[in-house]
Amino acid sequence: MSGYHPFRITYLGVLSLVVFALNTSTAADTIKVEGLIKARDGNTMIVETSEAPNLVVVLNDDTEVGQVQGVLKAHRKNMSMAALIPGLKVKVEGNYNSENQLVAKLVKFKGNDLEEAQTIQAGMHESKEQLKKQQAELEKHNEALQAQQAQLTEQQAKIAANKAAIDAAVARFGQLDDYYIFDELTIYFANGKVKVDPKYTPQILALADKAKKINGYMIEVKGYASSVGSTAVNQKLSEDRANNVTQILLQQAHLPLTRMLAPGAMGESEQVGNEKTKEGEAENRRVVVRVLQNKAIAGI
Repeated sequence: MSGYHPFRITYLGVLSLVVFALNTSTAADTIKVEGLIKARDGNTMIVETSEAPNLVVVLNDDTEVGQVQGVLKAHRKNMSMAALIPGLKVKVEGNYNSENQLVAKLVKFKGNDLEEAQTIQAGMHESKEQLKKQQAELEKHNEALQAQQAQLTEQQAKIAANKAAIDAAVARFGQLDDYYIFDELTIYFANGKVKVDPKYTPQILALADKAKKINGYMIEVKGYASSVGSTAVNQKLSEDRANNVTQILLQQAHLPLTRMLAPGAMGESEQVGNEKTKEGEAENRRVVVRVLQNKAIAGI
């Protein structure tokens, strides 16, 4: 048999087995974890799992983010990395790097978990500010209240109850209270309109420039609508308004996606104006843009 080389055939066979073993090992090394996002800073996030309370997960340009859909959760909708916010339950697949950090290949979550995290985030800052005002008022009148010990005790009990409720929410949804409102801008819209009035563009760009100069910042965009009309239409209006403002921040202000929280569509919630007047309705057709700064980085 001309050209028959036993050694060559054996060598190729061994080489094929080695390549197969390496490929099998690489696939087997893929790590899958499930947990709650406790904190997010740029391209890294802290995830609390049943085995690791502070697992560092690294995000990069190759990381896929998806929202599972369908009754059997068999379909996945591609999502922006901005959807990965503190308080969100996620499943992460990836590999550990040399620093024992999990480099994510895939991060997926359920739609209702994202809505729950956004709702908690929307109310967290207001709740914390309310508590601070109550505590400041208590300290300001402390001397006068010493003569009315019974009343002081009652007020302290109410403050303690409020603080316990907030602490419980913080424990579940991570370190959302580690950010404070550095600056904010409110943008108003005409009735039924979602296009941003050009007069607000310079203000949006100025707010973005201010944010770029501070460390540890995140941008929060929340859209609202008045209660006039159907709830479904108003929900869509608030979503489109928030998305249009977000596009200005991304395309004209050139803010990175890693610094943007997922836009919040708040619909008719949190009405600030008198719904029975035209002026009140106009106050509710709005988008609020907030620059949030990490307290630890700010030294607060």
